[in-house]
Amino acid sequence: MKNILLGILAFIAVFLVSCTNTKAENTQITNAQFKTGDIVPHDQVCMVNNAYMGKKQLEVKHDGKTYYGCCENCKLRIPQEENARMAYDPISHQLIDKATAIIAISDKNDNVVYFENKANYEAFFNKK
Repeated sequence: MKNILLGILAFIAVFLVSCTNTKAENTQITNAQFKTGDIVPHDQVCMVNNAYMGKKQLEVKHDGKTYYGCCENCKLRIPQEENARMAYDPISHQLIDKATAIIAISDKNDNVVYFENKANYEAFFNKK
């Protein structure tokens, strides 16, 4: 009985710890072609961690749309958690779908920000 309880606790601990890093170490590759302010491909972003990963991520279909995650835990979270699929545009403050958003790198740590349109992206990064 004691071994079963320890096994369950170990499983719960692993589940809670998975994908808590901003970037999953085994799936991110530094990619010098993109820098802060650059628009990045949807399939190279972990939409749970909101991080540019530098390579194709795991595809998750939900309600006819395609989202991306870096690990199996992300694949479980995307259909269950709205914040894995939705984000606020920093300019309009509107809630937008990550599957259709413009995604750009927001800082040197490869975090990303989502925009509802190109005009908001350009305003955020002062692009002309």
